[in-house]
Amino acid sequence: MSTEHDSLQRYSLSGATMGTRYSAVLYAPAGLDEVALTAQLQLEVDRVDQQMSTWRTDSDLMRLNAAAPGQWQVVPDELLWVLSSALRISEESDGAFDIGVGALVNACGFGPHAAAEQLPGRQPSAREALEIDPSQSRVRKHAAFSLDLNGIAKGFAVDQLARCLERQGIHSYLVGIDGEMRACGLKADGNEWCVALEKPLKGRREVLGAMAISDTAIATSGDYRHWRERDGTVYSHTMDPRSGTPLISPLASVSVLCTSCMYADAWATALLVLGLERGSELARARGLSAIFVIREGETLREVTVGL
Repeated sequence: MSTEHDSLQRYSLSGATMGTRYSAVLYAPAGLDEVALTAQLQLEVDRVDQQMSTWRTDSDLMRLNAAAPGQWQVVPDELLWVLSSALRISEESDGAFDIGVGALVNACGFGPHAAAEQLPGRQPSAREALEIDPSQSRVRKHAAFSLDLNGIAKGFAVDQLARCLERQGIHSYLVGIDGEMRACGLKADGNEWCVALEKPLKGRREVLGAMAISDTAIATSGDYRHWRERDGTVYSHTMDPRSGTPLISPLASVSVLCTSCMYADAWATALLVLGLERGSELARARGLSAIFVIREGETLREVTVGL
């Protein structure tokens, strides 16, 4: 006896975005217009990039960064939502996640410009110095500082890919950008989607393990994908907004699972900054599912919460 799933065909779509590529594997009826759907997916990630990139001088975020303190800036609804969500997660994480680290990110050489000779020190917290007026879709800064959305925008873009497919009536898919993934439904064979967890190794890619997921998102923050050496010390691209310095921690990576990839992305960064003890406590308190990978010499140790 045939089922609805038996009539579905597997499609694999992808495109360039944010200096990397997005992917979408999905099951849909035969005859799907792949060209049209790919164009729609591309439009979604391009819109996020146009609004939230720090690598584009004409992005809405960079326009906000260039604005003088006290000057209201009207921003698109998507950017407004991401900024509001970032401030909320900053509050809930006791400042471990903060988007007001743009100057520090740039000074460390992780932005579009070369590293600076000196770090800027602790900058104003975005939750303290950023005001959002949702009724008029506008934002203003109360201090001179730079916003950086690299810890949340990619996850939001993955959610936008998912929303695009949902609007097309597609409810069986796995979408992702780098290691940020979101799954919906089951594959045509009835199994959940399988995603690989990467070993936190600098300079090479190996699989740490695999996980079956459905109707959830997963995002990972770690010290192994983007890093720089400064004064003989290796720093990751994750910043500690509490100290105003690049994060140095025995934690190699943190993966978070929740329904929204945007939240998973931001919370993975927050828990990485907090460290194993405080991070695992907060994950339990917030009902988050997380995988902490600790580097102990040449070995890796995993600690899971909520799984």
